[in-house]
Amino acid sequence: MSNQEFETHNVKIDKLDKKGSGMGHVWRDTGGSNPKKLKLNVPQTLIGEEAKVTVPNPDRKLARVLPDEIITQHPERVAPPCPHFEKCGGCVWQHWTYEGQLAYKTGEVKSFLEAEGFDSGVVADALGMETPWEYRNKMEFTFGRDGALGLHELGNFRNVIDLDTCLIAGDEMVEAMLEVSEWAREHELSGYDKDRHEGLLRNLMTRQSQKTGELMLAIFSTGTPEENQAAVDDLVSRLTSKFGNLKSLMWMENRDWADMAQSEKTHVLHGRDYINDEMYGYKYRIWFDTFFQTNPLQAEKLVDLAIEMAEVTEEESMIDLFCGVGTFSLPFAARVKALAGIEIVETSIESAKRNAEDNGLDNTYFLAKDARRGMDEILETWGRPDLLMLDPPRSGAGGKVMRRIGRLGTDRVVYVSCNPESFADDITWLREYGYELERVQPVDLFPHTVHVELVALLRKMDSTL
Repeated sequence: MSNQEFETHNVKIDKLDKKGSGMGHVWRDTGGSNPKKLKLNVPQTLIGEEAKVTVPNPDRKLARVLPDEIITQHPERVAPPCPHFEKCGGCVWQHWTYEGQLAYKTGEVKSFLEAEGFDSGVVADALGMETPWEYRNKMEFTFGRDGALGLHELGNFRNVIDLDTCLIAGDEMVEAMLEVSEWAREHELSGYDKDRHEGLLRNLMTRQSQKTGELMLAIFSTGTPEENQAAVDDLVSRLTSKFGNLKSLMWMENRDWADMAQSEKTHVLHGRDYINDEMYGYKYRIWFDTFFQTNPLQAEKLVDLAIEMAEVTEEESMIDLFCGVGTFSLPFAARVKALAGIEIVETSIESAKRNAEDNGLDNTYFLAKDARRGMDEILETWGRPDLLMLDPPRSGAGGKVMRRIGRLGTDRVVYVSCNPESFADDITWLREYGYELERVQPVDLFPHTVHVELVALLRKMDSTL
């Protein structure tokens, strides 16, 4: 056993883990007959690089350390433009050329499909952004203990990095964050301490429509606005005078121990409790807890691709499974005879109904049920639809739902996925029902992160089952 508190090693990076960090290993001479293997997780490194690392308490099997120095650099390494990159956990790949990121994401989609026995030749190169910055229309910032706002430290959820910029958020959202941060410090309002469950301010949510410009700010707090009336009055005055497009300013009471941006009671301090947004030419109302595509520019590419692959006609009917607030439902409804949207979250279904009405669509039917029971009801009332589209959560739809889709037997299935691993697992269930994977198009909605979305088409090739 080693008595050293620190060891320095040079490690070759062999692969990237699921969070985008480099992985490698070294063999340690511990004085015994056999050296010990130490696996190293090294963020901000790339495959093939050699990095110098200092490992505290090295007598273990796995250590996670930042590189002291990159000895051999990858040819696609670049200087990260954000001054907070080395500490902030908001991005993981600002040190990598955007072209390199896209190529890696394409390869990941292919490898997950190959692992399940599919032909990766149907996968096209990932579609990136022309300008992969300031793309997010929603950010959740966290108050530090001194009231300053920021994002969680890389690898340390308990610590908050005080930010003065954020290159993936829109300029006005960052300006609003900085204004709220200055306000909190001037009024000496405490940030929430997760360990002690003490403190006033927890989170600031910013949402802004890239089409309408409408801005929403929501402060999550353990107290009421009345208990901090003078500070709240000053906040309203500051923000409304500086941001003419602020259409929703809210104070959200949240005393729950769970570290989530949720509200027990909502106080509208200014404007309304929602903002208006637009995507693909359709209008949507967005509340603080509405699930809406975070990168609308790229999300429109998803809609384009789904419509292109579906090849629907005005005489056809379809199901939109996991439809949410109708992001895909509305553009499709304008192109088909009838559309049924199924979603288990009732508030999302109410929003989808309202969004369809706001956009003058009268051929939609939205159902608040789980996926399997919803499909059963549609089959009984409509008969078999011509197309099924699904956009499940990261965990995927699951075998039971996919088998039900297989038995439903629509001619085409269009699958929109935010997780290529669960997607590859899900579609294995459709093979036994005669479906063939025809096309897969990855789309990058979150530059400088590990995430990649995709749109895929599966076509029923026979009717034996």
